[in-house]
Amino acid sequence: MQTVDYKQVPGHWILASLGKRVLRPGGLKTTRWMIEGLDVTGQDEVIEFAPGLGITAQITLRLNPRRYIAIEQNEKAASIVKTYASGANREVIIADAEQVPLPDASATVVYGEAMLTMHPRAKKAQIISEARRLLKTGGKYAIHEMCLAANDIEPELRKQIYKDLAVAMRVNATPLTVSEWEQLLKEEGFKVVKIYTVPMHLLHLPRIIQDEGWLRFGKIAFNLMRNRAARVRVMGMRRQFVKYADHLQAVSIIAER
Repeated sequence: MQTVDYKQVPGHWILASLGKRVLRPGGLKTTRWMIEGLDVTGQDEVIEFAPGLGITAQITLRLNPRRYIAIEQNEKAASIVKTYASGANREVIIADAEQVPLPDASATVVYGEAMLTMHPRAKKAQIISEARRLLKTGGKYAIHEMCLAANDIEPELRKQIYKDLAVAMRVNATPLTVSEWEQLLKEEGFKVVKIYTVPMHLLHLPRIIQDEGWLRFGKIAFNLMRNRAARVRVMGMRRQFVKYADHLQAVSIIAER
């Protein structure tokens, strides 16, 4: 990413440019919890929203589902996922998750990570509704997102968190409380089955090492030291995550249609 405007590019692409592969708020452990909870088998038809760098896609594909389709609006990310999702009944479609060019009841499993948080509530609902449309009756839908730790968070504090995250991450991150995520899923016709929460430690040293391993951590650290513009952005994001450590979490929810 030599020509990237490091002052304006969204935070997750800054991290990716440094070599970080796991960009989900709850880390690889939460992703694995989600996939295990979805219980993907060789009989499943899976749709993944916004696969990004394809880390979860690789985990899912190792379970050899009958069909796997990735829905990705970013062409560069789509080209990366295509290197993993190739072969019969493997497809990457460049499209928005709120308007997928597939028929009703196309899947038994749908999931998306770290994407609903970046949208306003109305678009969150639209994407969840699209997931329901794509699922067969009895199918499972899972999300993995940022959330606000307290269900009774003060409105002014919520507003300040949203503002500070937007400045640091260059996206309009609007995480909901766990109860609000639940309610949104229920409003769109889902039954919540399982919930898992962990601290928001995306940029904490132990989490980075746990997610990436020592070798890749060394590569990320080296790249960070060489790139001052990226370092300024990463430290800015980390400051906000530390500042609001008591108020931010990561959540994964598994629901049924």
